[in-house]
Amino acid sequence: MNPDFWGAGAVRVLLDYVFYYPFIAAYVWMAGGIAHALVFERRRHLRTDPLPLLPEQPLVSVIVPCFNEGAQVQEVIEQLMRSRYTNYEVIAVNDGSSDDTGPVLDALAGRYAALRVVHHARNQGKAVALNTAAVLANGEYILGVDGDALIDPDAIAWMLTHMLHSERVGAVTGNPRIRTRTTLLGRMQVGEFSSNIGLIKRTQQLAGRLFTVSGVLSMFRRKALLDVEFWSPDVMTEDIDISWKLQLQGWRVRYEPRALCWILMPETVRGLYRQRQRWATGGIQTLLRYAGQVIRPRNFMMWPVFAEYLASVVWAYAMFCVLVLALVRRFLPPEWQYVGFWPEWHGMLLGITCMLQMFVSLWIDRHYDRNILRYLVWTIWYPLAFWMINMFTTVVALPVTLLRRKGKRARWTSPDRGVNNERPAIVRSIDRE
Repeated sequence: MNPDFWGAGAVRVLLDYVFYYPFIAAYVWMAGGIAHALVFERRRHLRTDPLPLLPEQPLVSVIVPCFNEGAQVQEVIEQLMRSRYTNYEVIAVNDGSSDDTGPVLDALAGRYAALRVVHHARNQGKAVALNTAAVLANGEYILGVDGDALIDPDAIAWMLTHMLHSERVGAVTGNPRIRTRTTLLGRMQVGEFSSNIGLIKRTQQLAGRLFTVSGVLSMFRRKALLDVEFWSPDVMTEDIDISWKLQLQGWRVRYEPRALCWILMPETVRGLYRQRQRWATGGIQTLLRYAGQVIRPRNFMMWPVFAEYLASVVWAYAMFCVLVLALVRRFLPPEWQYVGFWPEWHGMLLGITCMLQMFVSLWIDRHYDRNILRYLVWTIWYPLAFWMINMFTTVVALPVTLLRRKGKRARWTSPDRGVNNERPAIVRSIDRE
């Protein structure tokens, strides 16, 4: 048998995987998201006031790690002070900022008795900032909030309901909403966060394990943090790492869609690429670091999360190979000329499926974000733009992770905060009257 024939057959398998992985995954996420919404997010549940649901109101320590957040940290702190849950303290960590973050925080500490400010002489990284504040915190429950995130007045109460319901819950993650919507990239991310974060977290919660908490808004039990020795300072994404550490130690992680926060995201290609490169590198770091623990029989509940992320990495390399082969097709043997590298009917079907997934996710999240369905029209560009960026960042992330010096501390840089920081009006957990 001609070896070129087998080579062409292998390429067809590669093409099938490139198509069927996102196609099947999309329907799994849609089914899980709809099931979660029907069971846990019915309108009568969403309109409930969370405060009467709390059997007690323990002290919650809110940590706000900041690096060059001078332009938005005042708004963040002021929004925190509007929380309807009243028994909390705020610890803001100025992690060696080079702008006016420090003076702004000091001025705010003079206005609010609940606020304490810690200054690092130099940039130590977000994980170190979180660890510093966690050691100083007085509460049994620790809420991490990014220095550009505006949290809903009921967010603390909604997350605390999970903590007080079961002592095995080690972390609860909130529902981040995009506030930078002035460009095409910003508007596409509105749909992306609902689809690739909201639907996936809902489905994973039904399965019992989450790939990650959202670092912009997550609550942790102090006992759980002590059990896993807090956040790791040598990883690019401390939120993914802490999620896996907690779950591998037997702690449960929950997603609470009613715990809203409004965040800033990149609106330039360069800023978006840098962010996704960090996410991809952090994900692969976690995959490689904990693979040995995950495959143990006692951690079988983590197998679906591990397998799905591994499949997504394989998909990125498969897609990259298909693109390369398509570009050099004219130089391939004759048997390969019959292989269709470019999307045809299956590409159209995949695009329709992607749009359907976006619609389902926006339909579910319409309760939390006014007029969100109007952003569906902008998501038509999502497969072309974001799939390509995520593919390249994943392909690059594997060698970067393998070549990265072991134990090297991950320090943050000033991210792209968008072209315009204007945000839609904050809704209080599903427009309660």
